[in-house]
Amino acid sequence: MITPSFILALILGYFAVLVGISYVTGKEDSNIDFFTANRNSPWYVVAFGMVGASLSGVTFISVPGWIEASQFNYLQVVLGYGFGYFVVAYILLPVYYRNNVTSIYEYLNQRFGKNSHQAGAFFFFISRVLGAAFRLFLVAIVMQQFIFDAWNVPFEATVILSILLIWVYTQKGGIKTIVWTDTLQTALMILAVFLSISYINQALGWSFFDFIQSEAFSQYNDVFVTDSFLKRSHFLKSFIGGAFITICMTGLDQDMMQKNLSCKNLADAQKNMVVFSIVLVIVTTLFMLLGALLFIYSKKEGISIPLMDGQPKSDLLFPEIALNGNLGIGVAVTFILGLIAAAYSSADSALTSLTTSFCVDFLRLEQKAEAQQKKTRKQVHIGMSVLLILVVIAFKYILDRNVIDGLLTVAGYTYGPLLGLFSFGIFTSYQIKDRWVWPVVFSSVILTSLLGSINAASLGGYQIGYELLPLNGLFTFIGLILIRRK
Repeated sequence: MITPSFILALILGYFAVLVGISYVTGKEDSNIDFFTANRNSPWYVVAFGMVGASLSGVTFISVPGWIEASQFNYLQVVLGYGFGYFVVAYILLPVYYRNNVTSIYEYLNQRFGKNSHQAGAFFFFISRVLGAAFRLFLVAIVMQQFIFDAWNVPFEATVILSILLIWVYTQKGGIKTIVWTDTLQTALMILAVFLSISYINQALGWSFFDFIQSEAFSQYNDVFVTDSFLKRSHFLKSFIGGAFITICMTGLDQDMMQKNLSCKNLADAQKNMVVFSIVLVIVTTLFMLLGALLFIYSKKEGISIPLMDGQPKSDLLFPEIALNGNLGIGVAVTFILGLIAAAYSSADSALTSLTTSFCVDFLRLEQKAEAQQKKTRKQVHIGMSVLLILVVIAFKYILDRNVIDGLLTVAGYTYGPLLGLFSFGIFTSYQIKDRWVWPVVFSSVILTSLLGSINAASLGGYQIGYELLPLNGLFTFIGLILIRRK
C-alpha cells in the first residue's frame, strides 16, 4: 500500500543520493566551480541533463493534464521549440563564447553599457523567479495532497522543506553539481514516462500500437489547428511562438545557458544543444501520449479529476491515477521518483543561476576582495532560496489556470525585453543612449500587457496567444531604434 510515510521515505532516499553527488562534485567549493564548472563539463552529459531541466515538473504533470482541454495542439509549440534550439546553437552560443562571459547579460554591458546590462539581468531575474516558482508550485501541491495533508502539515511547510532540500545539495558545487544531478534526474523522468505508458496499457489490455490505433485515442490526437488564423492555437502562431519561447527561455536565460557555458568549447556546446533539442521533442511527445492514456483510463475506471480548493485540477490527474488508481506499486514508485526528479532538476538549476546572475550582474562580485566573494555568494544563495519560498506560497492564492499555460503566458511579458535587447545588439551595429533603456523596456511590457488584455471580439475574433513574446521583443527593438546614437 502506498502511504504518505512510504512516499516520504522515497523522497528522503533520493535526496540522500543527490547529497552524495554534491559531496563528490563540491569538494573544492570555489566560485569558478559554482559559476562555470571550470568550463570542463562533457557536452553529452550537459545535453542529457538539460532535457530534465527543460521538462521539469510542469511537463511531467501539467502537459498530461492539459490533453483533454487542448488535445495534441501543444505539439505545434514543441515543433517550434525544435527550430528555436537551432537558432540558439548557431546564433547565440557563438556570441557568448566569443565574449567569454560568465553571465550572458555581461554581453549587454560590453555592447551597450551598464543600464542595458542590468535591465537584461533584471528581466531574467523576474522571469526565472516566476518560472521556477511555477514549477515548484506544481510539485508542492502534489506533495501536499498526497503526503502532507495526511499529517495536517500546512502547505507553507511543504514549500519550505522542498526548497531547503535543494539548497543543501547546491550550496557548494553549484553548476558543477547540477550538471551531474540533472543527468540522474533526466534518466528517472524518462524512465517514469516509459514505465507509466507501459503499465497503463497493460491495465487496459493493450499493446502500445493498440493504444495508438484505438478509437479512444482518436478523441485526443488532434495536432494541427489550421482552420482559422483567428484561433489562439493556430499552427503558425503556435510554431512561431514556440520558437521564440525557446530562443528566450533557453538562449536568453542564464539558467539554461550556464550549463552550455560549462562545456569545454563552442563546438561541444553546439553539439549539446542539437542533441538536446531532438531528445526533448521526442520526450515531450511521449508525455502527451501519456496524457491521452490517463484520460482514457480515468474514464474507463470512473476516476474523477481531483479537486483543489473545491475546483477540478487536471494537473493532479497523473498523481491521482499513479498513486490511487490500482495500477500497482510499480507505477506509484515510478511516478514518485519521476516527480521528485522533475522537481529538483528545474529548481536546483534555477536557484544556482539566480545566485550567479545576482552576484555577477548586480553585486559585481569580481570587484570584491577574494576573501569576501565566497561569503557573499553563500549569502545570496540563501536569499534566493527564501525568495522562491515566498513566491511559491503566493501562487497558491493567485494561480487560476493550467500551470504550463500560465508559464508560457508569463514568458510573453518578461522575456520580450531580453529578445529585443539581444536582437538589436547582434543584428545591428548601432550604439544607443544607454540611460534611456529602462523607459524603453518598461514601455514595451506595458504596451504588450495592454495588447494582451484586448478582448477577442474587439479584434474581429482574433485570439492573441504566444505571439505576444515576439511582439514584445519587436516593441523593444523599435524603442531601441528611437534611442540610438545618431
